[in-house]
Amino acid sequence: MLKNRISKFAPYIIILIIYITFGFLSYNDFFSDRSYDDSASSMIVKYGSRGQDVKTVQSKLKKWGYYNGTIDGVYGYKTRAAVIKFQKKHGLKADGVVGAATSKALGIPVKAPAATRGTVSRSNEIYTLAQAINGEARGEPYIGQVAVAAVILNRVEDPRFPQTIAGVIYQPGAFTAVTDGQMFLEPNESAFKAARDALNGWDPSGGAMYYYNPAKATSKWIWSRPIIKVIGKHYFCK
Repeated sequence: MLKNRISKFAPYIIILIIYITFGFLSYNDFFSDRSYDDSASSMIVKYGSRGQDVKTVQSKLKKWGYYNGTIDGVYGYKTRAAVIKFQKKHGLKADGVVGAATSKALGIPVKAPAATRGTVSRSNEIYTLAQAINGEARGEPYIGQVAVAAVILNRVEDPRFPQTIAGVIYQPGAFTAVTDGQMFLEPNESAFKAARDALNGWDPSGGAMYYYNPAKATSKWIWSRPIIKVIGKHYFCK
C-alpha cells in the first residue's frame, strides 16, 4: 500500500525537485547579475595612493596648469595641493580626494556597476549637460538651449577638446557658467529636454564649435570667428 502511494506521488516529487533546483539557480543568477563589479567601481584616489589612476589625474591636472610636478603615479603633497586647487576653482568639495564628482569634472570616465553601467552613464550625461544648458542659456529660446548643448557635443567629437561631456564643460575658462557658479544650480525641465534632444542628434547650431553673447563677450578672439547662426542673444560660430 505504501509503495503504491509513493508511486502515485512520484511525478509530483520529481517536479518539485526540478522547481527547487532551477529556482535556486535563478536566484543565484539574479543576484550575480546585479552584484557590483569591484574592477568597475568609481575611481577614488587620495593622498598615499599609487598607480595608473594617479598618473591619469596628474596628467589632467598638468595639462590644465594645476600641477607642475612629475607624472609618477604617486599621490603626494603636490598632487593633493593641485587637486584641492582644482576643486576650489570648480566649486567642488575641496578635500583633496578624487572621487566620482572630481573625476567627472576632470573628464575622467567614472565607471558604474556592470548591470547598470549604460543607464547610469547616460543619466549622468543628461544631468551634467542640463546643468550647463541651465547655467549658460537659461531664458534663451528653447532652440537656443538645444544649440548650446549641441556645441558642447560638437566639441566632444573634436580631437582638439576633451572627449567627454564633463571634460568639455569643465575645461578651464571654457564656460562662464562654471566660473560664476551658475553651472551648479538645479536644472529646470526645459534644460533636461534640451539635453535629451541634443543627445538624440538635434543640432540647431549648424555644427558650431563656439557661441557668445555679443553684449557680454570681451575676448577679441571670439569676435574673429565666422558666424553660422544667430539664435536669441547668442552668436554661434566655427
